[in-house]
Amino acid sequence: MIPALKIPIGDWAADAVSWIVANASGPFSALRQLFVWMYNGVDTILTLPPFWLLIALIAVAGLFARGILFAIGSVLGLGLIVAMDQWDNAMSTLALVLVAAFLAVLIAIPLGIAAAKSKIVSLIVKPVMDFLQTMPAFVYLVPALLLFRIGVAPGIIATIIFAIPPGVRLTELGIRGVNKEVVEAGTAFGASPWRLLRQIQLPLAMPSIMAGINQVIMLSLSMVVIAGLVGAGGLGADVVAALNRLDTALGVEAGLAVVILAVLLDRFTSAFGQRRGIYATLVARRVEKLPTVAVPADSLNQAA
Repeated sequence: MIPALKIPIGDWAADAVSWIVANASGPFSALRQLFVWMYNGVDTILTLPPFWLLIALIAVAGLFARGILFAIGSVLGLGLIVAMDQWDNAMSTLALVLVAAFLAVLIAIPLGIAAAKSKIVSLIVKPVMDFLQTMPAFVYLVPALLLFRIGVAPGIIATIIFAIPPGVRLTELGIRGVNKEVVEAGTAFGASPWRLLRQIQLPLAMPSIMAGINQVIMLSLSMVVIAGLVGAGGLGADVVAALNRLDTALGVEAGLAVVILAVLLDRFTSAFGQRRGIYATLVARRVEKLPTVAVPADSLNQAA
């Protein structure tokens, strides 16, 4: 390699991060405090009540979302986490995942809508999403550590960056996939662009959007080990500790707890929009009981 032809992209990136750390650390410090505050709040909500109460609430939610079998499976899975003495770590991991997924969805859905509405935005967003989706997480973990320091904040940032792309892509795909004739009919009736989006496009695109949210949550959970490397705690810290000490028992227990959380979150998010569970049955029965209006045949003939 000829030294004169080498492009020092890495040096430029390092200089940029160093300049930000030296001259613009205030906003990142405020952002770090916000992330820590959100994480601590959710973690307190999850760890403050006794484990049996939270398991009961999750079982009831599972009963309404997907049915009795899922509720029983939720109790068994969460009970296994308690039996392995991983409950507190699992709740800390769940808190991190919920905060990171919430922030990722908060960014991804508006960005996906904007990309669906504007070709220019779409042309800009697509390569950025490709970059974020293919870049190894450890690469952007380094500047995240420099900007947010060791703790839960860089773990949340890395998780958000890693989890955003499917949310953006599937939101854009869902909006673009709405039947154009339905949109044209709404426009013909005088609906404004905001009303078209709120009452026609978003409801019809909801299955695709929910699939994107599901993927965001799953990718967020897959980052718990990397988050554990930067001091985020939870199950990721146990996995890292097991790797450092070659502790098979701890690694299996922490990994199994991650799998149980992943299955529960996946089933809960995929249940939205599906006709399953007691709630869907009650809604279907209520719709069946609604009165119907009979139209006389003479009126139909006259209208024809």
